[in-house]
Amino acid sequence: MGQTSKATWIWYPGDFEVWLGNIFNNRRTERGAMFPPFWKQDSHWPTVEFSTTVELEHDETVCIAVEGQFNLMLDGKLQFGMPQQFTIPAGKHRLNLKVWNQATPPALFIEGETVRTNASWLVTYEDKIWIDENGVAHGSGIYVPAASWCFNSISTPPSSYRLERKEQRPVCSENGLYDFGRETFGYLKIKGLQGTVRIYYGESREEALDKDHCETLDVLSSTSASPVLVCSNLVAAPSRAFRYVCIEKAPGSSYDDVLMDYEYAPYDASKSGSFRCSDDLLNNIWEVSAYTMDLTTREFFMDGIKRDRWTWSGDAIQSYLMNYYLRFDTECVKRTIRQLRGKDPVTAHVNTIMDYTFYWFKSIADYYAYTADRAFVREMWPRMVTLMDYVLSRTNADGLAEGWPDDWIFVDWTDFPMHKRGVLCFEQILFMKSLETMAECAVLIGEPADRYRQLARDVRSKTDALFWSDEDRAYLHALEPLADGGQTLNRQVTKFPNMFAILYALADSRQQEQIMQSVMTNPAVDPITTPYMRFYELETLCRAGLHRQVLSDIRSYWGGMLREGATTFWEKYVPTETGTQHLAMYGRPYGKSLCHAWGASPVYLLGRYFLGVSPTKPGYAEYEVRPLLGDLEWMRGAVPTPFGFIHVEMSRTCVTVTSDGGKGTLIVGDRHTSIPPHQTITTEI
Repeated sequence: MGQTSKATWIWYPGDFEVWLGNIFNNRRTERGAMFPPFWKQDSHWPTVEFSTTVELEHDETVCIAVEGQFNLMLDGKLQFGMPQQFTIPAGKHRLNLKVWNQATPPALFIEGETVRTNASWLVTYEDKIWIDENGVAHGSGIYVPAASWCFNSISTPPSSYRLERKEQRPVCSENGLYDFGRETFGYLKIKGLQGTVRIYYGESREEALDKDHCETLDVLSSTSASPVLVCSNLVAAPSRAFRYVCIEKAPGSSYDDVLMDYEYAPYDASKSGSFRCSDDLLNNIWEVSAYTMDLTTREFFMDGIKRDRWTWSGDAIQSYLMNYYLRFDTECVKRTIRQLRGKDPVTAHVNTIMDYTFYWFKSIADYYAYTADRAFVREMWPRMVTLMDYVLSRTNADGLAEGWPDDWIFVDWTDFPMHKRGVLCFEQILFMKSLETMAECAVLIGEPADRYRQLARDVRSKTDALFWSDEDRAYLHALEPLADGGQTLNRQVTKFPNMFAILYALADSRQQEQIMQSVMTNPAVDPITTPYMRFYELETLCRAGLHRQVLSDIRSYWGGMLREGATTFWEKYVPTETGTQHLAMYGRPYGKSLCHAWGASPVYLLGRYFLGVSPTKPGYAEYEVRPLLGDLEWMRGAVPTPFGFIHVEMSRTCVTVTSDGGKGTLIVGDRHTSIPPHQTITTEI
């Protein structure tokens, strides 16, 4: 009835994320040139209509605030002007407010004694009304529940949203080179600037000192306010990622001091996940992983803070999973999922990458598993359907996913030759999982699921028949196109399809055992060199119980970055590289991102497979704790959930678990012990 205890700003679902995402994704620059994303950018609906029905015992005056221009109809009758206050007569009435705003998403805030904007209001972007002979308007648009978030004051509309800032100083400086101690992100500030300076940023010392090749630079002047911010003896540069900055003064120029405003998404440390163990190196790796996640958690989950500063679906699905074990910021998950999907009609894959479309579907299933938020699944369902319709419209004659000339087939960055055209086994496994996700979500919200179930079964059986090799004891790489229009089987064996065949349950138990021997633990198979796919590789090893090997790999791979001086984890790490080779990528000497979200996977791996906490029913209504020490002497940690924490502490002699809610099961070897909510249990080993 449009009534609640607290008023909040409302808007059309997804429009805030689309608008904010356009600002977010267009901040990237390369040596002063703006660098927009590779994919289609949608816009918010410029005109929307908000609607509710109220029933009042007496007249009620409400305050109205709008982002945009608006009109107001009471019971289909247009009212005068754009009032900041309006009196609704006693009785039952229908309110309709149409809001137009080309610059920011149309948004509405109404507050009265009982009539207040909230998620019970409806909204449509369709302008489908007709007016009868009495001048009464009748609507026929498709209405959906209005969106809202944390904008609960009339003075803080959605367009005012900003991350928080905190002033910081460099830890040392020498001859114009300033070191802020570790990788950071924010706004460099020059105090007392007279004249002009050139600023060269670096994630490394070498990059900041290489004026001809550093990826990011700015020119700041005391006489110009664009594109910088100028206020009383202070000049601030645009937001940048850096650890080092080298400042070069033009002749006759000077400045007094150099500071920065660190920009960050706030979180509550008392509600965040934790991990400590008997190995100080692993503790350091976890802390650096957490800091990497915090730097790349912004308005959305970002890939790298220097480059690209964009939302990528393949990066994001890993960020979501790490987040569930670190900050449990579900709002950022939803914002990123909405922003990545954008609006209909679908004209390309998510980020133009076919595998990233498939990860987008899977991310919704993961979100529901950790949160039990059925309303979000229902909100996204229409966009899931239209995106899947697009996918199905581009399958080949056998009903399999095959890249078109304008599709980007990514899989991973590899250091070995790997053909990515034709019918890739890897893509079919992700396609199968996407169809299974569609069926699961359909059942969840009462939509027909049979079509998606059958399509998933078809893709599963065809993938197994086409690509499984008893001879190689592995799934083979691809069916490649021939010049005459035929196809040939590419018998290359890589880890990519094989580990996903285990993780997404394509392979049966016999096949899984063979894959582990012939592929996953076979040194003859080409290694993975990005943290992106090492995430899945190490998860696969954990599923097979190879926890000691996983710890060894984490120490070697992530510890190797620390030994190279990393203060955040990188986009890629090749242990055989030395010196400045570690900084190069994409044919550029400093092209590699040294703070990349997919580098933070130890947060997820240690929480999910060592503390062993995972939901077995949505939102941790039921969950299991399956802790494993590997070669550790002890470990302890906490995993955030919708109801609080699950605390786990384990030594060589006992396990102790405390939970703030849910129905848990502690699994140690063959023993299963119930974990009552709000109680502590201890089991000897």
